[in-house]
Amino acid sequence: MPNKKQLINLIVTALAKELQQAIDAANEAHAAAVDDQSVAETQYDTLAIEASYLAEGLSKRVNEFQHAIDTYTALEILEFNVDSYIALGALVQLSADKQAKHWFFLGPAAGGFRFQLAEQNITVVTPQSPMGMALLGKQQDDDITMMLGVNKLEDYIAALK
Repeated sequence: MPNKKQLINLIVTALAKELQQAIDAANEAHAAAVDDQSVAETQYDTLAIEASYLAEGLSKRVNEFQHAIDTYTALEILEFNVDSYIALGALVQLSADKQAKHWFFLGPAAGGFRFQLAEQNITVVTPQSPMGMALLGKQQDDDITMMLGVNKLEDYIAALK
């Protein structure tokens, strides 16, 4: 069974790596935007404008990664049982995923992040995702139904930690 403290540490470490890459890219884009080589030579030369838009977008990504790290750092680690309602911090397994040892972790950010811990496969889902919305507020043994693209997923919650 995956340890939630380790699970959160893995997510924060991955987010910190992404944050550093975003900071480096934002710094490079900012440097390109103010570089003498980027000065427009004609009215059609948009290199500096494009570089400044890129720097702005990358700065937003830096803020998003920092916010995600902050939310995980502040996340209270809760243990859930058969009587609990699924909320942020829940580790959920659907019946179809028992064989594959696959779990969903309902986290505040980093939806789609996948990793292995204690020989279990874990996918982070957020409350805003279709899976997160289907799980939120449910209990162990409850049925869930959701659309994944054009496919309908029908299953039940086999385990909750």
